[in-house]
Amino acid sequence: MTLTRMHDFCLHTGLKGFPTLHPDVPLDTVGQQGWHVLGADLPLPLATLRQSALTHNMAWMQAWANRKGVVLAPHGKTTLSPQLMQAQVRAGAWGLTFANVHQLQWGLETGAQRFIIANQVVADADLQSLDGLLTQRPQMEVFFLVDSLAQWRAIEAWALRTSCTRVWPVLLEIGTDGFRTGCRSTPQALALSKAIANSAVGSLAGVECYEGGLAKVQEDPLPEAITALVRRVHEVVHALDREDLWGREHVLLSAGGSAIFDLILPAIQGLSLSRPVLGVLRSGCYVTHDHGHYAQYLTRVLGREGLSEGLRPALQVWALVQSVPEPGLVILNAGRRDLSFDQQLPKPLLWARAGQHATQPAPMDWQVHALSDQHAHMHVPADSPVPQVGDRIALGISHPCTTFDKWPWMAVLDDDGAVIGAITTGF
Repeated sequence: MTLTRMHDFCLHTGLKGFPTLHPDVPLDTVGQQGWHVLGADLPLPLATLRQSALTHNMAWMQAWANRKGVVLAPHGKTTLSPQLMQAQVRAGAWGLTFANVHQLQWGLETGAQRFIIANQVVADADLQSLDGLLTQRPQMEVFFLVDSLAQWRAIEAWALRTSCTRVWPVLLEIGTDGFRTGCRSTPQALALSKAIANSAVGSLAGVECYEGGLAKVQEDPLPEAITALVRRVHEVVHALDREDLWGREHVLLSAGGSAIFDLILPAIQGLSLSRPVLGVLRSGCYVTHDHGHYAQYLTRVLGREGLSEGLRPALQVWALVQSVPEPGLVILNAGRRDLSFDQQLPKPLLWARAGQHATQPAPMDWQVHALSDQHAHMHVPADSPVPQVGDRIALGISHPCTTFDKWPWMAVLDDDGAVIGAITTGF
């Protein structure tokens, strides 16, 4: 994969949201087409990103991390967009995070040199691919997670079979009972760390945890589950430090989803060890934020931090009113194939009459109450204005990740709705 795949990509009629029969458009010239989200050129539904919100969010999160004395390695799986990830790197991100080796390929286009695979790598094909990528790019650093002797023995066995002499810098994952991956006890973590330290193919670079599954937006102050995870991380880190099992000059301590990134900070900052510590926060959804799931969490973060300004939602999906089949029911032409619905249903935000560029806020009592594959079922009370066939509705999204994976490209808009650019995704 080369940089030309990011910059020279052409939008074409095979892509959802691109006008049928229109000539191919190089990505770098999308902003020159004169398109408008409410114009006649682009078919709906259409996923859009507001540039001013993107710029604000990247600056806000980078400034927050700088104040806390940690660095950012935002999770690329949120967008899997090389254009957005490159912008995050240019805004100051230390590196990028991915869930697997396949996703990592898209990060190579951004100019980043440091990557975390926040997952266990164990398959022969993934180890082979990762070894090949590192051979091609010797300046690149990649860290991945380990959480069991079984995984580590599989890595050693692969190295023996293939005569690979590469030393893998790895992060020991600390987990939570009943949740997903990660060592469940300090003795287990210590035994695994000793096996890595004594191995010819491993180097213990640091410790990692993920707190997102413990997030409860209604619970404030600090939930006991978060406190327990922080204590467990500290206990393991100090045990490893006493045994001098680190394999690098600096110790990486990494955590961070996008919901309670402030509460997990004590796990990765302020520890006094025998070596310098680098705290790495992996939050990803901040780049677009949302109108639901993460918006609720951010309200809590701002309250705990005493901040008046936070992130701004950048992602909207514009849909067309295609039918008003009965009183109180409006059918939009965007559904489960176009919109996130795993956390909350989309929220009507803006309304534009057919043929008009002017928008107005959608009435607060309009509510999407169900989605079909290609339709949104919107309830409109009897005493509320009723949109007509051909009107356009902007829908706000909850949990942006599962909207990005439904779109091969998204239009980037200015604050007036003009299309000024586009991004692509690698899903």
